[in-house]
Amino acid sequence: MTTPDIAWPRTTARLELRLPTEASLDEVLVWRNDPAVTRWLIRTVVEPESFRKTWLASVDDPNDHAVVVHLDGAAVGIASLEVRDGVGQREGSEPWHGVEGSLGYTFDAAVAGRGFATEVATALLDLAFTDLGLLRVTAACFADNTASWRVMEKLGMRREQHGLRDSWHAELGWLDGYTYGILAEEWRSRR
Repeated sequence: MTTPDIAWPRTTARLELRLPTEASLDEVLVWRNDPAVTRWLIRTVVEPESFRKTWLASVDDPNDHAVVVHLDGAAVGIASLEVRDGVGQREGSEPWHGVEGSLGYTFDAAVAGRGFATEVATALLDLAFTDLGLLRVTAACFADNTASWRVMEKLGMRREQHGLRDSWHAELGWLDGYTYGILAEEWRSRR
């Protein structure tokens, strides 16, 4: 699969999705390790220099579409769409190569509950299925993270997996986890 040139920034009704920069990541780091933000993240506390390095490296990685989300010029979120191989037998042609995406999003607690995750996830699903030509996209969360799985369901994603006590939470112990998915044709039929 050839990676097309992707135009950045991208806008939604209220937000702008931009490639990460040192300055925007510095803004993100003001709130990224806040316990109100990290409560439902797998990776809770991040070391600032490592975080910057990883997010800046995504700019040149054709399989990592990571963005900083801006509201009125301020960095209020981060999101990513990681392209990966699907599952398939490894003989013959490679139709499984680079056909799946993994979606993720995190927002400053100060802007929670305003529908921004839905806007950003919509933009990244459009990127996945329109620009990148992916077959399917998945996203995962703790089952107790109601806000996150509600976003996925609003987008038309279906719950494909309910893992019983498959996800470790440092404060709450072993919790159930959910994985959601959507196919390209399902997304197109909703648009």
